[in-house]
Amino acid sequence: MKLERYNIHASEAMIEFEFISSGIKGDIVKVVQYSPTGILNTYNLAFGDKAPETGEISDSVVTDNGDSQKVLATVAETTLMFLKKHPKAQVFAIGLSASRTRLYQRGIANNLEEINEMLDVKGVCKRPLGAI
Repeated sequence: MKLERYNIHASEAMIEFEFISSGIKGDIVKVVQYSPTGILNTYNLAFGDKAPETGEISDSVVTDNGDSQKVLATVAETTLMFLKKHPKAQVFAIGLSASRTRLYQRGIANNLEEINEMLDVKGVCKRPLGAI
């Protein structure tokens, strides 16, 4: 994609990625991990701030660093890197909250034409039983 993104540091297996978000609240280390779901060739995308104490992903933190589009473009780039290394993989991603899921959906929708040239994007709609 042509959107601006951060420099990415990748693990050798291309399953964990780090980058630094630089914005109004300073420099914040972000982590993206792709982990098996238990379904053949299907991986979960986990993303968030790197907790300084543990090194774990803190996906419930709202950073508000003023660079969300650049961060999302960087996460998207990690997906392309992951899929290049793991071409049979499928990636599953969902936001921790409805508002985050909408943010991710908007990012995909705003770039869908370009994304569709590289990936086959599928979505799932979660509705109450019996709803149309």
